[in-house]
Amino acid sequence: MYRLRKLPVFIAMVLMIGVSCNDEFLEVPPTGSLGAAQLENQAGADGLLIGAYSALNGVFGNRFEGPNHWVTGSICGGEANKGTDAGDYSAINPVQRYEIDPTSGDINNFWNGRYEGVVRCNNVIATVQSAGDNIVAAEATRIIAEARMLRGHFYFDLKKHLNSIPYFDETVAPTDVVAISNTPDVWGNIEADFQFAYDNLGSETGAGRVNKWAARAYLGKAQLYQGKFAEAKASFDDVIANGVTSNGLKYALLDDYAQIYNAENDNHAEAVMDVESANNTGSTQNANYFDDLNYPYNTGPDGPGNCCGFFQPSIELGNSFRTTPEGLPLLDGSYNDPANEVANNYAWVVVDGNAEEDFVEDAGPLDPRIDHSIGRIGIPYLDWIDHPGSAWIRSFPYAGPYSPKKYIYYRSQENSFTDGSSWTRGYALMNYTIIRYADVLLMAAEAEIEAGSLEQARTYVNQVRARAANSEHWVKEYDSGEDAANYVIAEYPPSQFASQEDARTAVRFERKLELSGEGHRFFDLVRWGIAADVLNDYLAYESQYLVTKFGGASFTAGKNEYFPIPQAQIDIQGSDVLTQNPGY
Repeated sequence: MYRLRKLPVFIAMVLMIGVSCNDEFLEVPPTGSLGAAQLENQAGADGLLIGAYSALNGVFGNRFEGPNHWVTGSICGGEANKGTDAGDYSAINPVQRYEIDPTSGDINNFWNGRYEGVVRCNNVIATVQSAGDNIVAAEATRIIAEARMLRGHFYFDLKKHLNSIPYFDETVAPTDVVAISNTPDVWGNIEADFQFAYDNLGSETGAGRVNKWAARAYLGKAQLYQGKFAEAKASFDDVIANGVTSNGLKYALLDDYAQIYNAENDNHAEAVMDVESANNTGSTQNANYFDDLNYPYNTGPDGPGNCCGFFQPSIELGNSFRTTPEGLPLLDGSYNDPANEVANNYAWVVVDGNAEEDFVEDAGPLDPRIDHSIGRIGIPYLDWIDHPGSAWIRSFPYAGPYSPKKYIYYRSQENSFTDGSSWTRGYALMNYTIIRYADVLLMAAEAEIEAGSLEQARTYVNQVRARAANSEHWVKEYDSGEDAANYVIAEYPPSQFASQEDARTAVRFERKLELSGEGHRFFDLVRWGIAADVLNDYLAYESQYLVTKFGGASFTAGKNEYFPIPQAQIDIQGSDVLTQNPGY
C-alpha cells in the first residue's frame, strides 16, 4: 500500500533540502514506500486519489481539520459556544473571544492538514501525467479532474480562513515550495480547478466521489464569494435544473429535515458534496472523529456519546427561531427582546434551600427547525429521552442551556452506525455534507437578488421554508405523538421581497436558521461585510448570561475577519516570504 505523508508539508520540504546528498548510495527509499513504476498506472493513481479523498476529514487528527468547521465557522459565527467549562480544551477560549494569536497550534494544524490535502492532489496529477500511455486517456482525465476538484476545495478552505495564502500546483518542485509567498489573489486558480472538474467529470461517478455537479455548485459558491453574481447565477441555474448526486439522484430537498443528519440515510438526494464516514476500519479517524467532543455531557446510557458537552448552541441562536404568530422570523432583531426570548430555564429557583431548575415550557410560536437543531430541556432528544436540562450540561453559567442535536446518532444506532472502539462512544458515521441542496437554493437566491430577480429569490427561499413546514416531520412527544412545541412557520409573502434590502435580510436570516451548526455562519458574515456589527451585537447579548466566557470580548473590524497566518509557518519560510495578516 502507498505510504501517506506524515509530516506537515513545509516542514517536510525543509527536511528534504537539509538531507539532500550527491552520494546516491546513501539515498535509501523509505521502507514500505512505492516507487514511480508501481504508481504510474491506473491502480496506483487511483490509490493516490483515495489518499487525497481521505484528507477531506483531516490528516493529523486535529479537530480544527474537520470539514464541518464547528469552531471556526459556527462558534466564531455566534451560533454556538465552546461548551463544557473554561478549563476543558482551553485553547478554544481565545478563538471564541476573537483573541486568537499566530502561535495557535490549532490554526497551524489546520494549515498543515489542508496543505497536505493540496500536496496529495498535486501528487495524483503529477503521477497521472508521468504515467503517459500506462493509463487510458479517459481514465487519466477523470482522475485528474477529481484531484483538481479536491484541490479546489482545499484551497477554498484555506482562502476563506486566511485570505492570503501560498499557492502551488503540480508543476512546482517540492524544493521550491518554501520560497512561495502568500497572496490573496488565488480565486482564479480555485475557479480553474472547479471549471476543469465540471468540464471533465461525469454525473454518476459513484457514492462518495465528487461529480461534475458538485464542481459546478462549488464554482458557483466561489463566484458568489467574489461578488460575481451573474456568473454565480448561471452556475446555480445549471445545478438546479440539471444536477444529480454522484449516485444518480436528482438533487432535491428531503421531505424530512432530520434525515439530512441520519447515518441510515447517507448519500441522499440533498448531498451535493459530502465526506464519507466508516466504522470498524481500525481507526476512528475514518468516522466523525472531529465531532467526538460534541455530545451532551454526562448522559450515561440515556443519551449519546456520554462526553463531552462541547459545541453548545448559543442562547442567541435559540432566540432566532422565534416567529411571529403568522410564522415569519423576527427579522428586525427583536427575537432577543425579553418578551421574545425562548424560555430556556437558564434561571434557577431556590426550593427548600436548594437550587433547582425552574422548568418553564416555552408556549410561544417557534420555527420547527429549532428542535431538529438544538437540544432543549423537556423536548424529545431523537429516540433517547426528553432532554433533562442541567443533567446533560457541564456548566450552565459558562456555556448556556442547550445541547447540539445535528449529526448526533440515535439510540437504535449504537454500535451499528457508531464506532465504539475508542475512549468514547461518540464516533458517529453520518456523512458530513460540505454542500447540500438547501445551501445551493439559498446561494442561488442571493445571486437572484443581486440580479434583480426578487420573485425568483423568494421562490427558492420558500422551497426551503415549505420543507420545514411539513408538520408530519416535526418533533413529536414520545407518548402522545403531539407536536413537542408550538411550531408555526409560513412562506414569505411578496411584501417581504419588495426591495433588494428586504430580500437580502430574509435570505441571510434563512441561511442562519436552515444551516445552523453546520460551519457556514462566520464565513457568510465575513463575505457579506457585516461580521463586526453582527458579532459585536451577539457578544453584547450573550455576555449578559455567559459573563465569564464573553465579558470584555469584542470583534475587531479589519482583523478578525481572517485568522492569523501560523507563526510556525512564518518561522519555517521566513518573514520575507510569508506576510502576516493585518492586525496580528
